[in-house]
Amino acid sequence: MPGAHMCGRIKREWRDGYMSREDVFVKLNEVFRDVFDDESITVTETTTADDIEEWDSLEHINLLAAVEQEFGMKFNMGQVVSMKNVGEMADIIISQIG
Repeated sequence: MPGAHMCGRIKREWRDGYMSREDVFVKLNEVFRDVFDDESITVTETTTADDIEEWDSLEHINLLAAVEQEFGMKFNMGQVVSMKNVGEMADIIISQIG
């Protein structure tokens, strides 16, 4: 299972000092493209649900689950509610895998 293998690699790289914010965004782009089935998606710090047509409440749940699986972490309800853009999502990911 590729996702499980990559998840372990990401955590190891971050602990060893190799996982940059840019690396997190590379992985986030892969997850977004997979969840929304759109290879043209490129997320940035300021990307929100308003920027991706298919990003509705159901896809938001699918997206969060896919991000959690890819990075081997879990969002808590407070984080989910307070997240305003992909940059804030990256902040949470980095804080949890670091």
